[in-house]
Amino acid sequence: MNPALWHKIAGVSGVAALGLGTYGAHGFRPQNPTFKEVWQTASLYHLVHTAAMVAAPVTKYPNIFGGLLTTGIIAFSGTCYTVAFLEDRKYSTLAPFGGFAFIAAWASLLF
Repeated sequence: MNPALWHKIAGVSGVAALGLGTYGAHGFRPQNPTFKEVWQTASLYHLVHTAAMVAAPVTKYPNIFGGLLTTGIIAFSGTCYTVAFLEDRKYSTLAPFGGFAFIAAWASLLF
């Protein structure tokens, strides 16, 4: 895959992160306020790792780094958004895999 494609993926992810973050800040009204914090965590990790994805083309292994970040965003942040929106923790099973994907992405920069 062309390493510069990661900029386009980061652009799409950034738009999604800002849209979901804005919704979380201004429109999301869970019955249990704890789920507002879960949404904020999802949004923070989504945006931070999207910003990191912009650097994928200059890494030694851009497809590994970018792919792991994308996996982490989908598995961790996506799971947290789902848990918060549905106010049900039973959907949280993929979150640890997303966290490990984030860790692996950062670790991939060591090689």
